[in-house]
Amino acid sequence: MIVVLTILHGLLAITLIGAVTHQALSVLRTRPTPARDFFSRFRSVSGAGYANAVVVLYLITFAFGAYIYPTYVLDVKGTLADQGERTLIGVFQLKEHIAVIGLALLPIYWNLWKQTPLTEHVMTRRVLTTVIALAVWWNLVVGHLLNNFRGLT
Repeated sequence: MIVVLTILHGLLAITLIGAVTHQALSVLRTRPTPARDFFSRFRSVSGAGYANAVVVLYLITFAFGAYIYPTYVLDVKGTLADQGERTLIGVFQLKEHIAVIGLALLPIYWNLWKQTPLTEHVMTRRVLTTVIALAVWWNLVVGHLLNNFRGLT
């Protein structure tokens, strides 16, 4: 059962990373440009349309991660400690902290996207969206690598 939940957690994280990357690249665009190539079209989305999806996906992905976390602590972290892999344990603990910081930023993020006019607080929205996107990317990459390491041990 835990394997199925871990796979679902990973799939949710991939979906979240797609939404937040679209949004982050759209806010980093300094001026509207015609969408001629793939990258331009990728960035030309309306960032405000992704805010609800990012919040909901973040919350669900976080909840799945929190649910499977005790199994990680018992199975994987113990093995890593036995093997002396303190760096990997530290990286995962950093992942935990970054996930909680992202969770704490979600209400501000949602407010800036949904309650504040898009012409106000543009730089704050840009920075906050970028921070959340980087947090999601960090957590996905670290989680994936640690899951792969677990498979090797």
